[in-house]
Amino acid sequence: MTSARGARTRRTSTRRVRATGLLLLVTALGASGCSSGSPSAAAGSGSVRIGLLASLSGTYKEVGTDLRDGFQLYLDSHQGKLGGHPVDLVVADEGDGAPTALPAATKLVKQDKILAMTGIVGAGSVAAVSPLLTENRIPLVSSNGRPVVKDVSRQWSTSFMSDDPGAAIAQYVHDTVQGPVFAIGPDYQGGWDELRGFTDAFTKAGGQLANPGGKTLFTPFPQTNDFTPYLTQIKNSHAKAVYCFYAGGAAVDFVKQYAQSDVAGIPLYAAGFLTEGGVLNAQGDAAKGIQSVLNYAPDLDNATNRSFVSAWQAKHSGPPTTYAMASYDAAAVLDQAIAAAGKNLTPETLNTAIGGLGQIDSPRGTWEFGKNTHSPVQKWYLRQVKSDGRALSNLTVQDLATLGN
Repeated sequence: MTSARGARTRRTSTRRVRATGLLLLVTALGASGCSSGSPSAAAGSGSVRIGLLASLSGTYKEVGTDLRDGFQLYLDSHQGKLGGHPVDLVVADEGDGAPTALPAATKLVKQDKILAMTGIVGAGSVAAVSPLLTENRIPLVSSNGRPVVKDVSRQWSTSFMSDDPGAAIAQYVHDTVQGPVFAIGPDYQGGWDELRGFTDAFTKAGGQLANPGGKTLFTPFPQTNDFTPYLTQIKNSHAKAVYCFYAGGAAVDFVKQYAQSDVAGIPLYAAGFLTEGGVLNAQGDAAKGIQSVLNYAPDLDNATNRSFVSAWQAKHSGPPTTYAMASYDAAAVLDQAIAAAGKNLTPETLNTAIGGLGQIDSPRGTWEFGKNTHSPVQKWYLRQVKSDGRALSNLTVQDLATLGN
């Protein structure tokens, strides 16, 4: 027969075992939450990991470097924090496009467990990386030209849709040039989009292409560095003007060879990347007089831009580019959205918070995300390369159009 004292001892022991078991269960659940594959940030000052994918080698190295440096500039001016959280910025090399971009993005998502991705130079890279991000429910806040994608629910761009620059300048070129215009650009996704934006809007306005058969001339990418045969085709077409899209090293080669060719006297219009950033220094006087379209110019007169230009020039030589500006804005978007997401910060809550943002105060002027494209509703500017003191610069000529609605 069991004594009363023994029964009390067993009940006390049972309660201790249950309490210990409950403590172990809570501890195990907590450990499981910390080590799960789902990226998140702890409440308060827990750090967040952002992946920045950009071309740090290859044709568009200068573009990718500006994307990286623009984002870093925002972090440096905000104590290395976004939305109150310290940031672990993981930078990966996109290279020249999808074949190198996708493996780099896969590492950021699968191994580095990023909360969000930003950057990306090439439109083809965006197309290649998008399914990966959608599958893993990671928001993308890209900061260079973006192609049309089927699902924009987690796709946000602080720059532009790839066909916007050409569409913005097409009417101006039509009204200014008396005669046919030759269209030329690189043979890859970004080139197709950029030139389509111009040619569609130009012909719709009543313009005529000087290209044989009315079809844009696309040059092999990235291997083309001798444009002589293509400049000969322009001469033989009897074009009254040329519209082009080139960037990075290809832009330097094209502009220098254009200025030394038989078509040097034909007006050259371009998407602004042709003379943007370090390529303008490399082009030198060969770039003088080129008119281009872009969503940003460093001489825009607003307080946010003056502050941005001053901060940039304190760390870098030369004026900031549209690439640096858009990446700076990507950091600003993430800053506001991370703060708005609150304590339960995950890729999903962050994406929802981005969708709830209103107007963004930017060096380019105030803008907001378009509801259908998730790219900026913004103003586009006509610029011209002129001497600004001792240096060449893209100086604002006039406003062209507001696109993105």
